[in-house]
Amino acid sequence: MALSAGGLALFRGVVSADVLAASNDVVGNYLQTLGSIYAVLLAFVVFVVWTQFNEARTYVEREANELLDLYRTVRGLPDPTRGRVRESARRYVDIVLDSEWRAMAHGAMLGPGAGALILDDMWAAVHGAEPSQEPERSIYREALKRLDDLSDARSNRLNSSRTTIPLSLQILLYTGAVSVVGSMYLFAVESFAIHAAITALLAGAISHVLYVIWDLDGCFTGHWQVPRTPFERVRDQLGAEAAAESFTAIAGNPT
Repeated sequence: MALSAGGLALFRGVVSADVLAASNDVVGNYLQTLGSIYAVLLAFVVFVVWTQFNEARTYVEREANELLDLYRTVRGLPDPTRGRVRESARRYVDIVLDSEWRAMAHGAMLGPGAGALILDDMWAAVHGAEPSQEPERSIYREALKRLDDLSDARSNRLNSSRTTIPLSLQILLYTGAVSVVGSMYLFAVESFAIHAAITALLAGAISHVLYVIWDLDGCFTGHWQVPRTPFERVRDQLGAEAAAESFTAIAGNPT
Protein backbone atom coordinates (compact mmCIF):
# COMPACT_ATOMS: atom_id res chain seq x y z
CA MET A 1 0.00 0.00 0.00
CA ALA A 2 2.83 2.40 0.86
CA LEU A 3 4.68 1.56 -2.35
CA SER A 4 1.59 2.18 -4.46
CA ALA A 5 1.02 5.57 -2.83
CA GLY A 6 4.69 6.49 -3.23
CA GLY A 7 4.67 5.47 -6.88
CA LEU A 8 1.56 7.57 -7.42
CA ALA A 9 3.29 10.62 -5.92
CA LEU A 10 6.21 10.18 -8.31
CA PHE A 11 3.92 9.63 -11.29
CA ARG A 12 1.85 12.74 -10.59
CA GLY A 13 5.04 14.75 -10.29
CA VAL A 14 6.05 13.71 -13.82
CA VAL A 15 2.72 13.62 -15.69
CA SER A 16 0.37 16.57 -15.49
CA ALA A 17 -3.31 16.20 -14.57
CA ASP A 18 -4.38 17.88 -17.81
CA VAL A 19 -2.83 15.11 -19.89
CA LEU A 20 -4.61 12.44 -17.83
CA ALA A 21 -7.97 14.23 -17.82
CA ALA A 22 -8.26 14.02 -21.59
CA SER A 23 -8.21 10.20 -21.49
CA ASN A 24 -10.25 9.50 -18.36
CA ASP A 25 -13.08 7.76 -20.24
CA VAL A 26 -10.72 5.53 -22.18
CA VAL A 27 -8.75 4.66 -19.04
CA GLY A 28 -11.98 3.83 -17.22
CA ASN A 29 -13.04 1.31 -19.86
CA TYR A 30 -9.54 -0.13 -20.02
CA LEU A 31 -9.28 -0.56 -16.24
CA GLN A 32 -12.73 -2.13 -16.06
CA THR A 33 -11.70 -4.76 -18.61
CA LEU A 34 -8.30 -5.40 -17.05
CA GLY A 35 -9.76 -5.54 -13.54
CA SER A 36 -12.43 -8.02 -14.59
CA ILE A 37 -9.89 -10.33 -16.18
CA TYR A 38 -7.61 -10.17 -13.16
CA ALA A 39 -10.52 -10.69 -10.75
CA VAL A 40 -11.50 -13.88 -12.59
CA LEU A 41 -7.88 -15.07 -12.43
CA LEU A 42 -7.66 -14.39 -8.69
CA ALA A 43 -10.96 -16.15 -8.02
CA PHE A 44 -9.85 -19.17 -10.02
CA VAL A 45 -6.50 -19.47 -8.21
CA VAL A 46 -8.09 -19.00 -4.77
CA PHE A 47 -10.56 -21.78 -5.59
CA VAL A 48 -7.76 -24.08 -6.73
CA VAL A 49 -5.50 -23.58 -3.70
CA TRP A 50 -8.44 -23.82 -1.28
CA THR A 51 -9.49 -27.10 -2.92
CA GLN A 52 -5.94 -28.44 -2.68
CA PHE A 53 -5.78 -27.42 0.98
CA ASN A 54 -9.03 -29.23 1.79
CA GLU A 55 -7.89 -32.31 -0.14
CA ALA A 56 -4.63 -32.39 1.84
CA ARG A 57 -6.60 -32.16 5.08
CA THR A 58 -8.81 -35.02 3.91
CA TYR A 59 -5.77 -37.16 3.06
CA VAL A 60 -4.33 -36.60 6.54
CA GLU A 61 -7.60 -37.54 8.24
CA ARG A 62 -8.00 -40.61 6.02
CA GLU A 63 -4.44 -41.77 6.66
CA ALA A 64 -4.84 -41.42 10.42
CA ASN A 65 -8.17 -43.28 10.36
CA GLU A 66 -6.77 -46.08 8.20
CA LEU A 67 -3.84 -46.50 10.59
CA LEU A 68 -6.19 -46.78 13.55
CA ASP A 69 -8.42 -49.24 11.69
CA LEU A 70 -5.40 -51.37 10.77
CA TYR A 71 -4.24 -51.37 14.40
CA ARG A 72 -7.62 -52.69 15.50
CA THR A 73 -8.04 -55.12 12.61
CA VAL A 74 -4.80 -57.03 13.25
CA ARG A 75 -6.01 -57.71 16.77
CA GLY A 76 -7.61 -60.85 15.30
CA LEU A 77 -4.33 -62.13 13.82
CA PRO A 78 -2.02 -64.45 15.76
CA ASP A 79 1.27 -63.40 17.28
CA PRO A 80 3.97 -62.51 16.37
CA THR A 81 2.26 -60.81 13.39
CA ARG A 82 -0.19 -58.95 15.59
CA GLY A 83 2.47 -57.57 17.91
CA ARG A 84 4.81 -56.68 15.07
CA VAL A 85 2.18 -54.74 13.10
CA ARG A 86 0.83 -52.92 16.15
CA GLU A 87 4.31 -51.93 17.27
CA SER A 88 5.04 -50.69 13.75
CA ALA A 89 1.81 -48.66 13.81
CA ARG A 90 2.90 -46.90 17.00
CA ARG A 91 6.32 -46.16 15.50
CA TYR A 92 4.67 -44.94 12.30
CA VAL A 93 2.53 -42.32 14.00
CA ASP A 94 5.56 -41.14 16.00
CA ILE A 95 7.63 -40.81 12.82
CA VAL A 96 4.89 -38.84 11.05
CA LEU A 97 4.40 -36.39 13.93
CA ASP A 98 7.97 -36.01 15.15
CA SER A 99 9.94 -36.22 11.90
CA GLU A 100 7.93 -36.13 8.68
CA TRP A 101 5.59 -33.33 9.71
CA ARG A 102 8.51 -31.09 10.60
CA ALA A 103 10.15 -31.89 7.26
CA MET A 104 6.95 -31.08 5.35
CA ALA A 105 6.57 -27.82 7.32
CA HIS A 106 10.03 -26.76 6.08
CA GLY A 107 9.43 -27.97 2.52
CA ALA A 108 12.11 -30.65 2.87
CA MET A 109 9.93 -33.74 2.38
CA LEU A 110 11.14 -34.78 -1.07
CA GLY A 111 11.56 -38.56 -0.79
CA PRO A 112 9.31 -41.34 0.56
CA GLY A 113 10.36 -40.59 4.15
CA ALA A 114 11.17 -42.81 7.11
CA GLY A 115 7.54 -43.89 7.36
CA ALA A 116 7.90 -45.83 4.10
CA LEU A 117 10.30 -48.26 5.76
CA ILE A 118 7.84 -48.87 8.57
CA LEU A 119 5.09 -49.51 6.02
CA ASP A 120 7.33 -52.03 4.27
CA ASP A 121 7.82 -53.78 7.61
CA MET A 122 4.04 -53.92 8.07
CA TRP A 123 3.59 -55.42 4.61
CA ALA A 124 6.25 -58.03 5.31
CA ALA A 125 4.67 -58.93 8.65
CA VAL A 126 1.17 -59.33 7.20
CA HIS A 127 2.32 -61.23 4.11
CA GLY A 128 4.29 -63.64 6.28
CA ALA A 129 1.25 -64.66 8.30
CA GLU A 130 -1.29 -65.77 5.70
CA PRO A 131 -3.68 -68.12 7.56
CA SER A 132 -5.40 -71.06 5.92
CA GLN A 133 -8.62 -71.18 7.94
CA GLU A 134 -11.50 -68.88 8.76
CA PRO A 135 -12.07 -66.51 10.52
CA GLU A 136 -8.36 -65.61 10.54
CA ARG A 137 -8.31 -65.60 6.74
CA SER A 138 -11.10 -63.00 6.57
CA ILE A 139 -9.23 -60.85 9.07
CA TYR A 140 -6.07 -61.28 7.01
CA ARG A 141 -7.81 -60.01 3.85
CA GLU A 142 -9.24 -57.06 5.75
CA ALA A 143 -5.80 -56.23 7.15
CA LEU A 144 -4.35 -56.23 3.63
CA LYS A 145 -7.10 -53.89 2.47
CA ARG A 146 -6.51 -51.52 5.39
CA LEU A 147 -2.78 -51.56 4.74
CA ASP A 148 -3.33 -50.83 1.06
CA ASP A 149 -5.64 -47.91 1.89
CA LEU A 150 -3.09 -46.60 4.39
CA SER A 151 -0.35 -46.69 1.73
CA ASP A 152 -2.57 -44.84 -0.75
CA ALA A 153 -3.49 -42.17 1.79
CA ARG A 154 0.17 -41.70 2.65
CA SER A 155 1.09 -41.26 -1.03
CA ASN A 156 -1.70 -38.71 -1.45
CA ARG A 157 -0.50 -36.77 1.61
CA LEU A 158 3.07 -36.62 0.34
CA ASN A 159 1.95 -35.63 -3.16
CA SER A 160 -0.22 -32.84 -1.75
CA SER A 161 2.77 -31.49 0.19
CA ARG A 162 4.70 -31.18 -3.09
CA THR A 163 1.90 -29.69 -5.20
CA THR A 164 2.29 -25.94 -5.72
CA ILE A 165 1.20 -23.27 -8.19
CA PRO A 166 3.35 -23.33 -11.38
CA LEU A 167 5.94 -20.59 -11.69
CA SER A 168 4.34 -19.21 -14.85
CA LEU A 169 1.04 -18.73 -13.01
CA GLN A 170 2.82 -17.05 -10.09
CA ILE A 171 4.46 -14.62 -12.52
CA LEU A 172 1.08 -13.90 -14.09
CA LEU A 173 -0.47 -13.21 -10.68
CA TYR A 174 2.19 -10.74 -9.57
CA THR A 175 2.59 -8.96 -12.91
CA GLY A 176 -1.20 -8.66 -13.09
CA ALA A 177 -1.28 -7.10 -9.64
CA VAL A 178 1.34 -4.52 -10.62
CA SER A 179 -0.51 -3.78 -13.86
CA VAL A 180 -3.89 -3.26 -12.18
CA VAL A 181 -2.52 -1.07 -9.39
CA GLY A 182 -0.28 0.86 -11.81
CA SER A 183 -3.24 1.51 -14.08
CA MET A 184 -4.85 3.49 -11.27
CA TYR A 185 -2.17 6.14 -11.83
CA LEU A 186 -3.70 6.96 -15.22
CA PHE A 187 -6.85 8.46 -13.71
CA ALA A 188 -7.03 12.23 -13.38
CA VAL A 189 -8.21 12.74 -9.79
CA GLU A 190 -8.01 16.32 -8.58
CA SER A 191 -7.31 15.46 -4.94
CA PHE A 192 -4.06 13.58 -4.38
CA ALA A 193 -5.28 12.30 -1.01
CA ILE A 194 -8.33 10.66 -2.57
CA HIS A 195 -6.27 9.31 -5.48
CA ALA A 196 -3.67 7.86 -3.10
CA ALA A 197 -6.34 6.39 -0.81
CA ILE A 198 -8.20 4.47 -3.51
CA THR A 199 -4.94 3.30 -5.07
CA ALA A 200 -3.55 2.10 -1.73
CA LEU A 201 -6.80 0.36 -0.81
CA LEU A 202 -6.84 -1.48 -4.13
CA ALA A 203 -3.21 -2.49 -3.63
CA GLY A 204 -3.98 -3.67 -0.11
CA ALA A 205 -6.95 -5.77 -1.21
CA ILE A 206 -4.98 -7.44 -4.00
CA SER A 207 -1.99 -7.98 -1.71
CA HIS A 208 -4.15 -9.68 0.89
CA VAL A 209 -5.63 -12.06 -1.69
CA LEU A 210 -2.13 -12.85 -2.98
CA TYR A 211 -1.00 -13.57 0.58
CA VAL A 212 -3.91 -15.97 1.08
CA ILE A 213 -2.99 -17.74 -2.15
CA TRP A 214 0.66 -17.99 -1.14
CA ASP A 215 -0.20 -19.30 2.32
CA LEU A 216 -2.73 -21.91 1.16
CA ASP A 217 -0.43 -23.02 -1.66
CA GLY A 218 2.00 -24.37 0.97
CA CYS A 219 -0.58 -26.38 2.90
CA PHE A 220 2.11 -27.81 5.20
CA THR A 221 4.55 -24.88 5.14
CA GLY A 222 2.42 -21.75 5.47
CA HIS A 223 1.01 -20.08 8.55
CA TRP A 224 -2.39 -21.67 7.93
CA GLN A 225 -1.29 -25.31 7.89
CA VAL A 226 -3.19 -28.55 7.61
CA PRO A 227 -3.78 -29.57 11.26
CA ARG A 228 -1.92 -32.54 12.67
CA THR A 229 -4.76 -33.22 15.11
CA PRO A 230 -5.88 -36.52 13.49
CA PHE A 231 -2.46 -38.13 14.04
CA GLU A 232 -2.21 -36.72 17.56
CA ARG A 233 -5.60 -38.25 18.34
CA VAL A 234 -4.49 -41.62 16.93
CA ARG A 235 -1.26 -41.54 18.96
CA ASP A 236 -3.25 -40.92 22.14
CA GLN A 237 -5.62 -43.77 21.31
CA LEU A 238 -2.82 -46.21 20.49
CA GLY A 239 -1.01 -45.27 23.68
CA ALA A 240 -4.16 -45.76 25.74
CA GLU A 241 -4.85 -49.17 24.17
CA ALA A 242 -1.27 -50.30 24.69
CA ALA A 243 -1.40 -49.23 28.33
CA ALA A 244 -4.71 -51.04 28.83
CA GLU A 245 -3.32 -54.23 27.27
CA SER A 246 -0.23 -54.08 29.47
CA PHE A 247 -2.38 -53.63 32.56
CA THR A 248 -4.62 -56.55 31.55
CA ALA A 249 -1.58 -58.77 30.96
CA ILE A 250 -0.10 -57.91 34.37
CA ALA A 251 -3.45 -58.41 36.13
CA GLY A 252 -3.93 -61.78 34.47
CA ASN A 253 -0.45 -62.95 35.44
CA PRO A 254 0.19 -61.78 39.04
CA THR A 255 3.34 -63.86 39.32
